[in-house]
Amino acid sequence: MTIQTLSAPEVYQGQFGEFTITQSDRTGVIIYRAGLMVAALSFAIGSALILLNNNPTVVTLLTPLYACFSLALGVSLFTIHIYMASLHRTLQVFWAIGSIASVILAITSSEPLALAVYNQPITLFGVGFIFVALTGIYFKEAFCFNRLETKVLTPIVPLLLLGHLVGILPTQGESVLLGTWAILFLVFALRKTVQAIPADIGDKSVFTYLKEQRLAKV
Repeated sequence: MTIQTLSAPEVYQGQFGEFTITQSDRTGVIIYRAGLMVAALSFAIGSALILLNNNPTVVTLLTPLYACFSLALGVSLFTIHIYMASLHRTLQVFWAIGSIASVILAITSSEPLALAVYNQPITLFGVGFIFVALTGIYFKEAFCFNRLETKVLTPIVPLLLLGHLVGILPTQGESVLLGTWAILFLVFALRKTVQAIPADIGDKSVFTYLKEQRLAKV
């Protein structure tokens, strides 16, 4: 009879002690990255339809693509590892506000969602929150992993949205920024697929320490 033995999980030395990475941790990272990939693909397809197709009827396809993007981003925001719990919750709240505003606008507007937002920039005060949450992910990845694409994406998103909101960007400039955003978002999502999983989990001893500090205050 052959006795199979399971190898002990690798022990990591963190800032506040040792920790191990469980299968649940790894699954969470895979879900986070899958969400990013779906969001990036949905955003890239939608951007390509806008930039490369002169047929105005394609705008009707943007709403389901945007819904896919929003849901996938929500999944990523609920599985991302961020040390600051308050920041994590804030990004989730921003996503929820932007998603709810998008649903309300899609239901009440006589135009397709994309046209409603484009023609009424003031709607970005609601819908735009979802992109604030996305920018938070870009900033976190740029800060933690020094990724060039996320360093570029972090200012591009507010520049495009605020520029459209106040009407200072020419149409050509908006197109360039949108195309750059779509391409770099895909690059970011693709590079995440080959990154070592423990890197996205981070130092679990920090999470444990911060949780203990919060409980001690209670």
